Amino acid sequence: MTDDISKICEKAASLILSIPKSTRIRIISHYDADGITSASILSIMLYRAGFDFHVSLMRNPFTTGLERVKKEDNELIIFSDMGSGQIETIESFDSKAIIIDHHQYLKTKVKKNIVQINANLCGINGNYEACGASLCYSLAKTIDPKNVDLVPLALAGATGDKQYIGGIRGYNKIILDEALEKGFLKENTGMKLGDGFLFDDLYYSIDPYFSGLSGNKNEISNLLEKLHIDKKTKTNDIDKKKKKQLNSFLLLKLIRKGCQKNILDTVIRKRYWSDMLQCELERFADLLDACGKGGNRGLGLMICLGDKKSFEEAKKLEKEYKQNILEELLLLEKDGVKEKKSYRFFYCKDSSLGGVIGGIATNFIFDRDKPLISLVLKDDEIHVSCRGNQYLVENGLDLGLAMKEAADKLNGHGGGHKIAAGATINSDKKEEFLDIVDKSISKQMKW
Repeated sequence: MTDDISKICEKAASLILSIPKSTRIRIISHYDADGITSASILSIMLYRAGFDFHVSLMRNPFTTGLERVKKEDNELIIFSDMGSGQIETIESFDSKAIIIDHHQYLKTKVKKNIVQINANLCGINGNYEACGASLCYSLAKTIDPKNVDLVPLALAGATGDKQYIGGIRGYNKIILDEALEKGFLKENTGMKLGDGFLFDDLYYSIDPYFSGLSGNKNEISNLLEKLHIDKKTKTNDIDKKKKKQLNSFLLLKLIRKGCQKNILDTVIRKRYWSDMLQCELERFADLLDACGKGGNRGLGLMICLGDKKSFEEAKKLEKEYKQNILEELLLLEKDGVKEKKSYRFFYCKDSSLGGVIGGIATNFIFDRDKPLISLVLKDDEIHVSCRGNQYLVENGLDLGLAMKEAADKLNGHGGGHKIAAGATINSDKKEEFLDIVDKSISKQMKW
């Protein structure tokens, strides 16, 4: 497994190092935690190697985003956490390109001016075993072994992509073991609650989402009163006995809601602190997601590059981001969802948040029996995000394939992972799209 990834990374490294140092290298990456950490690893790698670089973080690279890049005069473009699903567009570029991706690929052989580093082509499962950031880290170490210190960013990307669900494994496990052995990470066990006032941390808890408690000030007040905890207590200041009582209450709440075991196992689990990032990895990934999906992409990149002022600013912006998600989740619980034979779906206001809300609702609100799809109307397009779970994937679900098949039939764009995927289609094709997806998933699941 690692031999394959090493060889393809050596090819990509040779391409980069063959270019004059006066060249400005273009980086195009996704705008979520994995995409931002991927871009930051590449940025630091290139800076240390003596190159100038220009980074863009994109939400949807299918159409206008890549068309703008195509018009630029670039000698080399590195696509991270994307690219394999946009290979036909990238092959039409005049420039050389390196694709670093863990999503489903469209083709194994690409044009000579392109190097494709895709986890799934290297015997690594891109759904669970490696993310964009962990693959970028592999390239960075190939360029210079000293870049081993970037491993916290790689694992923050994997954490942001929820690749800890079911246990860290595969290529991610290899680099985690390396990080622990060399002292780049410190391990402890605990529940994710935040690092502010306990009242606020409970109110803004969206992942895990505690039904009836998250976003409910009265219920939080009642809980803290029963536990004899002052409202102004900071989460990190709770004594061990009170924290154990609180953790037990919250875990029991999730169990009664019917939360699946593999998700319950992520609530109280091994967590990893990075001195370099001055943060626990999941907390760091949450901040990056809040920046990227909350409309402050550059701020997320600055955090990864070590800017302390940006870190404090992001913590302030995160509350607004979480409030927007909370409002959608509370509305979803109140109004429910629409049903097709093979999936559930709902309408969302913000295309950047649809997948986030869908993922949380899949894990903490609804049962495991159907995937959940969010639809966002934007101008004359429908932006689609869908989320499944490991139980459904183990029984045949492939959302990436379903999105691609349906979108292709309607001249749209779609793809992703088996467990999480997305698509963009013309708004007048909505009903037809929903029917095609219903048939596709029903066929996969043999319903």
